[in-house]
Amino acid sequence: MKRILILTALLTAASFSQPAQAHAFLDHAVPAVGSTVATAPSQVLMFFTQDLEPAFTAATIADAGGQPIATAAATVDPQNKAELVLNLPKLAPGHYKVSWHALSVDTHRTEGSFGFDIQP
Repeated sequence: MKRILILTALLTAASFSQPAQAHAFLDHAVPAVGSTVATAPSQVLMFFTQDLEPAFTAATIADAGGQPIATAAATVDPQNKAELVLNLPKLAPGHYKVSWHALSVDTHRTEGSFGFDIQP
């Protein structure tokens, strides 16, 4: 009888627990986070762990002095909703910082930044 009560209590507790919630974290990027590339990329590709909500997801890029670089708005790839694309103008050699914020389709917000260098 004691086993049945314990099992019933565990099953009841499990039925009231909420499922694990995921967030859209940056999985990897091209150019890679912290990398040094020989040629200036034409875009930064960011791959997230969950699909993104395009209207509430964005990215920017700044130079080593923190000055923003003008770009068109970052876009979520329609073929891969977990990929954010930031098209870039021609960049000179130097250090760059990409900052992003994302809203996953499950409504969780995340943000972060990473750098890369261009050294011909």
